[in-house]
Amino acid sequence: MRCTPGRLRILALLADSARHLSPAETCAELARSGEAVHATTVYRTLETLVEVGLVHAVRGSGAAVRYGATGEPHHHTACRECGSVGALDGRHLAESMGAIEELTGLRPDPSGALLIYGRCAECAA
Repeated sequence: MRCTPGRLRILALLADSARHLSPAETCAELARSGEAVHATTVYRTLETLVEVGLVHAVRGSGAAVRYGATGEPHHHTACRECGSVGALDGRHLAESMGAIEELTGLRPDPSGALLIYGRCAECAA
């Protein structure tokens, strides 16, 4: 993969973000910082970064896909109402992951395969 300025900007944005971003949110954040990038370029860049393992895609509620920088192994929460996606540290779920494996025989992937749906604090209020 070529290391282009656009790819680096998008990767840095995701790494610095406290949340997982949709392609549209990524475009908006880049535009706010004065670095407008075409939506198609953002989408293709996100998919390329997923392919090489630098970014992960989380399919939240409905067809919504959000992207986050790949780092420490973690799982995700997804709000069914607003579609926001949050990271959930895998260390907090170690006991639960063991119980899932014991009950089902399925060994959950520690890289973020567990996705818990519900309503975020803002939507539940």
